[in-house]
Amino acid sequence: MKSWGFGTSKKKNLAGACLAHALHDGYTDALYVFLPIWQAQFGLSYAALAILRALYSGTMGGLQIPADRVLRGWSPRAALILSTVLALTGLLIMAAPFGFAGLCVGLVVAGIGSSIQHPCASMLVTVSYGAAARHPLGIYNFSGDLGKAALPALVAVLLPILGWQPVLGLMAALGIAVSVALVPLAPAAPIARTVTTGTASGQGRGGFGILTTIGALDTATRMGYLLFLPFLIHGQGGDTAMVGLALALLFIGGAFGKATCSRLGERLGVVGSVMLTEAATALLIAATLFTPLTPTLILLPLLGIVLNGTSSVLYGAVPELSDGDTGRAFAVFYTSVIGSGGVAPILYGVIADHSTQTIGVLASAATAALIVPLALMLGPHLSDSTAGPQERPGVFRNRMSRWIGQGRQ
Repeated sequence: MKSWGFGTSKKKNLAGACLAHALHDGYTDALYVFLPIWQAQFGLSYAALAILRALYSGTMGGLQIPADRVLRGWSPRAALILSTVLALTGLLIMAAPFGFAGLCVGLVVAGIGSSIQHPCASMLVTVSYGAAARHPLGIYNFSGDLGKAALPALVAVLLPILGWQPVLGLMAALGIAVSVALVPLAPAAPIARTVTTGTASGQGRGGFGILTTIGALDTATRMGYLLFLPFLIHGQGGDTAMVGLALALLFIGGAFGKATCSRLGERLGVVGSVMLTEAATALLIAATLFTPLTPTLILLPLLGIVLNGTSSVLYGAVPELSDGDTGRAFAVFYTSVIGSGGVAPILYGVIADHSTQTIGVLASAATAALIVPLALMLGPHLSDSTAGPQERPGVFRNRMSRWIGQGRQ
């Protein structure tokens, strides 16, 4: 792998990728704050609101692979700036006096812009750090949560004061500032499409499919539980403010989990970390069904750590299992994850509608539990450098024999 001076600038590259990720994820979640306003202004049903949301999320998720293919010869600087400019242009179209049609067009344009960011920025971090990319990818993953926490909160504060069109204009102005900031942070030269990870050629075949399935199920678990959490809190006697507190506690734990679980992956290996976090997720989700309100609020930050933390471990394993074209692998992985996040709440909602809310919550817990045996299947596809003892039984046995021999001496 060529270094392009990455030995001295890789932290700058990581900062640029994190800045873009924070902005685009902030854009994505801030749009939720506008939905009630658009519903009232345009007389939309809940189904119409779901379709409106899908214009953005569907475009963003569906174009990950095409965007990676079209822009693979571009430099990270050009691609990330294009991504941001398209996203902010979409916001400006939405803010312009074009009515409902303009709102729809703007959402599609913004979705096109955000579809570029994920595979490009992930690839930049991977190439910059090479075989040591697991923890930096966790930091990149965590930066998206910072944007999700900050920008929607800022929008919620500004909307009653300025109205929704001026707020969208301010969000676009923030995108302009980020575009300028990316100029010195992101490299101007195209980057390699392959990364040295210590994995034998072809070793990732099959393993990447398992990893992508785990990522989709992990996201399904998270989105399913978020669907039911407000109703769960209300059922335990909490009011609307308490629902907001519960979500905040879960997201705070989630942000901490994304920042720390990548380190856990380095210590326990991918399989051990995923098994631990998913088993804990299943148990804690089930526990919140049977605890009163106060214990539930205490459990939510812990649940957030394992509910969100797994994703950092999974993202860090993409380069090793990419089978060469890491950029396309990230695009495929993000497409699967985003698609799962859109479909899963509908499926869990159908389950709850035809049974009970409790069954719906338990279904999300069962999805997390299903990941545990899948993680065991992933082990043989991972290299020794990223494998914990449980991923390589032969390695584990050799270590145990060596320890026992030393003890006898």
